Amino acid sequence: MEILEQLYEGKAKKVFKTADKDVYMVQYKDDATAFNGAKKGSISDKGIVNNKMSNKIMQQLEQAGIPTHYIEQLSDRETLVKRVKIVPLEVIVRNVTAGSFAKRFGVEEGRQLKNPTLEFCYKNDDLDDPMINNYQITALELATDEELAYYYDAHDLMEGTDRLFAGGRTQMAAVTMGKRGCFLRTRSAHAYCPTYDVEVKDTTGAGDSFIPSFPRPGAVCRKSYSIL
Repeated sequence: MEILEQLYEGKAKKVFKTADKDVYMVQYKDDATAFNGAKKGSISDKGIVNNKMSNKIMQQLEQAGIPTHYIEQLSDRETLVKRVKIVPLEVIVRNVTAGSFAKRFGVEEGRQLKNPTLEFCYKNDDLDDPMINNYQITALELATDEELAYYYDAHDLMEGTDRLFAGGRTQMAAVTMGKRGCFLRTRSAHAYCPTYDVEVKDTTGAGDSFIPSFPRPGAVCRKSYSIL
């Protein structure tokens, strides 16, 4: 497949045209950002991890009968994908107050919320991804009521992860919960793994650090269930 000119460069990847007008090539970067790109850094091989993990998830979705944009992985950092029209929304689910949520509503970080909250942001770098509500989403024709309905069905961690196990292939699910740690679940059991106090040096790319640190909580929670 002949790779042509670059179409777009975002915070995590670059997108290129190919000789086929319906196929793009995505190249993952090592860049790590915070505060919507205002703070930048780099994590060695982050792009490799993101590429392989994204492709693995897409392949599992395809096996479960859910169509995706994935075509073929070309290299550690590069993947061929279908040209698609995305729903330009960032979906944020919170179980604990933290970050911008705590600042916006004047509450302390780490407070357990009575119920999970669901927020949408309009994915537009030029506008700094502003918050947007259902009425604005449908009025601007960013998504339909039917598409939004997919985001509202799960009300708790157990119910939400039930969907992941329904297809028969998922063996374990992990849900990060900020300072509260991580919720881990298999088909037969579940457990909460706590966080550990560390000296903070820099928060750039903190979210990207979860994957390489995942074996640590897995080892701590191994007694809770057998599959990890």
